[in-house]
Amino acid sequence: MPVLHKHKVPTAAERMRRKRFLSATVITCISLVVIGGSLHVVRLGSLRMGEMRALATYNLKEESTRIRAAGEDIAIHEQNEERKNQSVGYTVAEAEALLTKEQWQELDSTVLIPAGNFLMGTDLKKADAASHPQHSVYLKAFRIDKYLVTNAQYARFIAATGHRPPSDWKNGKLQQGVLLHPVTMVNWYDAAAYAKWAGKRLPTEAEWEKAARGTDGRRWPWGNEMDPARLNTYYNVGSATNVTTYANGASPYGVFDMAGNVDEWVEDDFLPYKGTDAPADIFQGKVARVLSAQDQAMKLSDMVPVNRLYKVLRGGSWKGDPFSTASYHRDYSWPNYASDFYGFRCASDAGK
Repeated sequence: MPVLHKHKVPTAAERMRRKRFLSATVITCISLVVIGGSLHVVRLGSLRMGEMRALATYNLKEESTRIRAAGEDIAIHEQNEERKNQSVGYTVAEAEALLTKEQWQELDSTVLIPAGNFLMGTDLKKADAASHPQHSVYLKAFRIDKYLVTNAQYARFIAATGHRPPSDWKNGKLQQGVLLHPVTMVNWYDAAAYAKWAGKRLPTEAEWEKAARGTDGRRWPWGNEMDPARLNTYYNVGSATNVTTYANGASPYGVFDMAGNVDEWVEDDFLPYKGTDAPADIFQGKVARVLSAQDQAMKLSDMVPVNRLYKVLRGGSWKGDPFSTASYHRDYSWPNYASDFYGFRCASDAGK
């Protein structure tokens, strides 16, 4: 006759141990799943970063020498302002000898923009509200520089006037290979001073836009489709380029670099178009200010409205979003700010 074994009923302490063991097992399994998933995400992220590095236009080890924070350019420019009376740089003869007579003639050439109406701004919903609405503007005939003002031209201006050189020039002189690059690290006042010396002026915002897009309301100088082969933008080169490079990106009137390369100072204050749906706050000048000791300790600041206006920049740059190069897009900055992607060209009345 078989022996029957009685089932032993676990004690309360044994049940508690089993419950803890089961909980620990479940937690361990969940942790392993989470860790495995995290490692997978990290691996995917590493692969993606590798792809981005492979697409970079320069060695990322050099990043600190290529990209500066927005505020750093401002600080560099302010330091350079203190050196404005230093006697360094080119003599008039040395500046004139930087290029041939034929090169000077080509760089100094201007384009006649005929009188008439054109479509300014845009009604595209995805565009910045400051560019709304599209509207018709009549302009008298005027002339505009075919090219952005180059380093070589600006060197000639400095030699003739004693104006303070840009902060990225070494001892007031240019580095090799940038003679035909657009001059940068110039603020609005520098640009206006150059234009006056050259017997010209900065273009108005409307003049700039008509010269860039013609009369049919196109989005870019060449048409309505973004084409990265026609301009220098979004780090596809990694720096500014010679102003004669993008002939296939010229405007309907034959004006170069109206999209990309560098943002261009124009005459106008940053004000709303009539009938715009843009919030008024966009156009209000603001400066960063520390409002309390606690904020100062935490290195925090607030943007405080001031009774001053920004100046408009147009065209987008080698650093910017490709869609900021659309002919209707409006950028803005304080007139005393300078950057390595701010430049300009000049304009004049047609009679001149």
